[in-house]
Amino acid sequence: MKNQTTGTKIGRNAPCPCGSGKKYKTCCMNMKNFSVNKPLSLKQEYRRKFNIIIKEPHEIEGIRKTGKLLLAIMEKVEDMIRPGITTDDINTLVHEETIRAGAVPAPLHYRGFPKSVCVSVNEVICHGIPGKRILKDGDIVNVDITPILNGYYADANKTFFVGSATPDGEKIVSVAKESLKRGIEIVKPGVHIGNIGWAIQRFAEKQGCSVVREFVGHGVGLDFHEQPQVLHFGKKGQGVVLVPGMVFTIEPMINLGSRKLHILKDKWTAVTNDGSLSAQFEQTILVTDNGWESLTPYDL
Repeated sequence: MKNQTTGTKIGRNAPCPCGSGKKYKTCCMNMKNFSVNKPLSLKQEYRRKFNIIIKEPHEIEGIRKTGKLLLAIMEKVEDMIRPGITTDDINTLVHEETIRAGAVPAPLHYRGFPKSVCVSVNEVICHGIPGKRILKDGDIVNVDITPILNGYYADANKTFFVGSATPDGEKIVSVAKESLKRGIEIVKPGVHIGNIGWAIQRFAEKQGCSVVREFVGHGVGLDFHEQPQVLHFGKKGQGVVLVPGMVFTIEPMINLGSRKLHILKDKWTAVTNDGSLSAQFEQTILVTDNGWESLTPYDL
């Protein structure tokens, strides 16, 4: 490719002429009909301005297939949840089922994370490291699964009751589930991404619960964590405008008590400061021409 302004060839490692600040090979090199003299396509504009990758139809199909695998694994996890098992038992199941399907567990070794799935019990908000903790009757447990199949990522989680549900457990799980549902229902082209967080925060806080702010949803599909970030709180009319082909997670973390948290010495596990229960639900969402599609669909 030549720079049509100077007539010189653009090297793979040269700064991209679009002005993104990235190397040409990781920015616009593979975009069809790229020219510094032509108006940017929507895909190029979102990549340049926001580093958001608008997914092509074949990429969406790849993510969708990974999502189907994720849900099949999640069903097996749900079948095994009962008092007496350890969080590491869940990790073993997820790891073996992922590998058996020819996929890779994305969490394993990601920035040093030592396991293949995040398992978060009761006061653990997210990023719980599976281990010797035994699930007890009345617990709630969140299982967060991210496989990579043929290079495509899908990300989803659910919170399960262990044995009988307590009144507090029922409340926080119900509020977290409805929070995700309300966030998803906001999604359609032309809507600001901040409207998602506004809808979630407005609902959760009306129920007397709090929304965790330190962790957010994110773009996903070609990598584990992409742009944009999806806040689960905020005001209407803020953030990037949604367009068809965007793929991201919505994954509100809702606490029964205060939203304040701390990270344990393992540098991963986030827990509520007041010991209150925390629940989360997550799906991978595609912005379609007239609304949304979950690429990891389960009933809410």
